[in-house]
Amino acid sequence: MANINISSAAAEQIQHVLAERGNGLGLRVAIKPSGCSGYSYVLDIADEVGANDVPFEDHGVKVLVDKEALTMLDGTEVDYVSEGLNRYFRFNNPNATDECGCGESFSV
Repeated sequence: MANINISSAAAEQIQHVLAERGNGLGLRVAIKPSGCSGYSYVLDIADEVGANDVPFEDHGVKVLVDKEALTMLDGTEVDYVSEGLNRYFRFNNPNATDECGCGESFSV
């Protein structure tokens, strides 16, 4: 069974975004062919579990992952980091063999 982990910082940010929005089930994570390294992460707020979603829960929040992305995301930790003025979700993906310099895309 595949596994996705959510850091406490990412969980706090997901809860914050859902509270600001006023509704939502959790964070949906998918991948798409794109970027200079092959694939990019796609994030969206999920209002319901779709037919292709596999739900994971950690620190009280849900992350829904597209079934087709599971093999490339298995073991990934979703984190939320602050670096200077930048704040963003970071994916610590053990399956990535290369990442572009900007961190927006990866290859497996």
